Amino acid sequence: MNEKTDSITENAAAENSCAGKTGVVTGGSGGLGFVVARELARRGMRVLLVGRHPGRTAAAAERIAAAIPAKVAGGGAAVEPLLADLSSLGEIEGLAAEIGRRAGRLELLVNNAGAIFLKRRTSADGLELTFALNHLGYFALTHRLLPLLRAPAPARIVNVASSSHWQAGEFPVEELPQPPRYRGYRAYARSKLGNVLFTYELARRLAGTGVTANAVHPGLVATNIMANNG
Repeated sequence: MNEKTDSITENAAAENSCAGKTGVVTGGSGGLGFVVARELARRGMRVLLVGRHPGRTAAAAERIAAAIPAKVAGGGAAVEPLLADLSSLGEIEGLAAEIGRRAGRLELLVNNAGAIFLKRRTSADGLELTFALNHLGYFALTHRLLPLLRAPAPARIVNVASSSHWQAGEFPVEELPQPPRYRGYRAYARSKLGNVLFTYELARRLAGTGVTANAVHPGLVATNIMANNG
């Protein structure tokens, strides 16, 4: 087989490598989450794309569907938009219930939704917003979806973290939900440290189950993560 034919075969295999599988991607209406969702759909995965804004989330799903050739997607990319504010524990409960209704099993969960807030803000549950969204959101959604991830094992959990966790400094853990002094980047770094430590412990507890957990530092990427700050 020549090099060109090998390349075509490899591309076809990649396009169908996730066929028959279902994954959840949070923060999928833009940035990293959008690209991850698009590439999973390109490989044949049914993607439940989670966003906070109805218009942006629906538009993202439509853009992905339009970008995937019908021969890959089996007549159209299976991208389903779901809405939730992942800083709210109540909305996380509702989202998990909806995912359970739509999918009896999951092969992948990508926790990606997050933000930086340079000024202190508070979540619907009265928690500091960076902690609530970036860390507690990952923690709560993952635990609610674990039964669906265990069902088809092997399955994967990917937590989008950041090398910023090295800048967290020393702090009392009990201050995280409502720190007495607020510095935006430091709060972000602490939330990312939470992602990393959570992933280590989750991986330890899931050892031998067929469900793997990994944290990833995507590097510096041109996204709209700073848009909340003008």
